[in-house]
Amino acid sequence: MVGMADSGSPCWYVYMLECSGDLLYTGITPDVAQRFDKHCSGRGAAFTRINPPRRILAAMACADRSSALKMESALKKLKRPAKLAWVQQHAWPEESPPES
Repeated sequence: MVGMADSGSPCWYVYMLECSGDLLYTGITPDVAQRFDKHCSGRGAAFTRINPPRRILAAMACADRSSALKMESALKKLKRPAKLAWVQQHAWPEESPPES
């Protein structure tokens, strides 16, 4: 998911992943799907090399990198139940199941 802000500059997203051990990871990126692929291949954050990601749970578009960083910081301070409530509000679309 890559977007453009109204000003024509790239959108930034704050996103949350479900990782092994039922852990949550929060980060920012201009392209959520590409960043998820990097995490899965071991080229993302150290956290996701130790706790491989299972799926993208949620993402929210932000006006710019600065606002995405602020949102990321705020999310990281929340307790797990509040993070999961945020996930419900900003759920990442599930992929369609493969056809038989």
